[in-house]
Amino acid sequence: MSGASMPEAARRAITERQAHDGRLIDANFDLAPFTIAWELTRACAFACKHCRAEAQPKRDPNELNTEEALRLVDQIREFGDPILVITGGDPMMRRDLYDILGYAVQKGLRTSLTPTTTRLVTRETLARVKDAGVRRVAVSLDGPTAAVHDAFRGFSGSFETAQRIIKTVADVGLSLQINTTVSRYNVGLLEEMAEVVGRSNVVQWSLFFLVPTGRANHADMISPEEHEQVFNWLYELGKPASFDIKSTAAPAYRRVVIQRQRAAEGPSAGKEPAPALAGAGYRYKDGLGRPAKGVNDGNGFCFISHKGDVCPSGFLPVSAGNVRDQSLVDIYRNAPLFRSLRDTSALKGRCGRCEFRDVCGGSRARAYATTNDPLAEDPSCVYQPPGH
Repeated sequence: MSGASMPEAARRAITERQAHDGRLIDANFDLAPFTIAWELTRACAFACKHCRAEAQPKRDPNELNTEEALRLVDQIREFGDPILVITGGDPMMRRDLYDILGYAVQKGLRTSLTPTTTRLVTRETLARVKDAGVRRVAVSLDGPTAAVHDAFRGFSGSFETAQRIIKTVADVGLSLQINTTVSRYNVGLLEEMAEVVGRSNVVQWSLFFLVPTGRANHADMISPEEHEQVFNWLYELGKPASFDIKSTAAPAYRRVVIQRQRAAEGPSAGKEPAPALAGAGYRYKDGLGRPAKGVNDGNGFCFISHKGDVCPSGFLPVSAGNVRDQSLVDIYRNAPLFRSLRDTSALKGRCGRCEFRDVCGGSRARAYATTNDPLAEDPSCVYQPPGH
C-alpha cells in the first residue's frame, strides 16, 4: 500500500510505533513507567465473567473528583509523557470524562480510552473523544460470534453493539485497538477471532491472558501448555498481519519470540520476517542478544484505581500508596513493593533462574493471584531454564 493511499489512522500508527521503539530502548523504569492505566470509575452496566474490577452499576462516592483527577494528571506529567490509558469500569459513565481527557492531552500525555461497549458510545460521544485530542480507542471483543461474546460479557446484544462501535471508531477518524481476554471460554476460537480482527481496520490486537482476580476464577485460565501454543500461533500470525499484536499478563510471549527468531538465524536466516511486538512489551535494541526492556507489573507499568490507590497493575491489586496522601511519582519510584518488582534478581523459582527474566520476568499478577506472592514463579509458563 502506498503512502498516498494508506489510511491516516494507519499512517499515524506507524509514526507512533517508531517513536515508541526509541522510548522503550532509552526508558529507565526505575524513574518512570512507560504506561499508566487509570481506572476512572468502577461503574459499569456489564457483569463480565473476567472483570478484575468487579464493576458495579453505580459510581462509588469515593472516586477521585474532577479537581483531584486534574491534579493527578499534573502528577502523571511529572514522569514525562507516559502512555495514559483511561479505563474503568466504564469511563463513559463519568460526565467529566471529556474534561479529563482534554486536560491530559493538553498536558502532553499520549492518551487513549477504553470504554465499555454500551449504548453510551455513539458517533457523537466518539467525536467528542476525538475533539479532546485522544488518538486511540480500544474496544473489547471476546468472541467471534454473539453467542460467545455475549455470554462472556453477561449482556445480550453486546456483540452487535461492539461491532457498531468498531465501525464508528474508524468512521470518526480514531485509531482502533481491539482487546480480547484469552480464557478457557474462547481459546479454541482465536483463529476465528483473528479473522474478525483482520476485517476491522485495527492498528493493534491486544490479548489479555486471564488472571484469576476479581470475578475471574482459577478454572477460567488456560493451561500452561495452551499458553505456549497460543504464543507460537501469535508469532506466526504476527508475521503477515496488518496489525500489531500485544500480549498483556503474558510476558513469556517475548521469550517465545526470541527463541523463534534465534532458531530462524540458521540456514533460513533473514528469510523469516520478524513480527512487531507493540505496546507494553519490548522491541529489539540492536539484535537478538540485547533486547530493550520488558514492561511488567510495577516495572514500567502502574495502575491507579478509581479511589487513587496506586498498584503495580490492575491485575495485581495491592496498593503501595494513595495519591490523596502521597505523590504518584514518589509511590512509583520509592514504594517497597514497586522497588522489589523492579529487581529481577528477587524473583523466585523458575522465573528467578531464567535467562529471560529481564525481558520477561513472568506475570507478577498471575504469580500473586495463584500464590499470594508477587515474586513467585509464573505458573502459566512451561519453560524450564537450562541447568536446573
